[in-house]
Amino acid sequence: METSKTYRIVSRKEAEGTYTAVVPSLPGCITWGTYIEHTLEMAKEAIQGYIAVLKEEGESIPDDNQTLEYSMQLIA
Repeated sequence: METSKTYRIVSRKEAEGTYTAVVPSLPGCITWGTYIEHTLEMAKEAIQGYIAVLKEEGESIPDDNQTLEYSMQLIA
């Protein structure tokens, strides 16, 4: 049975103007796009592909709530 899952995506604008997106709860699930909407679309495809491979290999699908998130302010 398929269930709906929600995943956090961390995105940032790169120096050359593109955007990178990382899915913290899916190690190695990283993509990029030319603008933010494109990047989010690419992230959705990357997540779907990642989960498809996990299913094919009989692996469990991680929940996003297994990821801890912190923010830290430092002097640089």
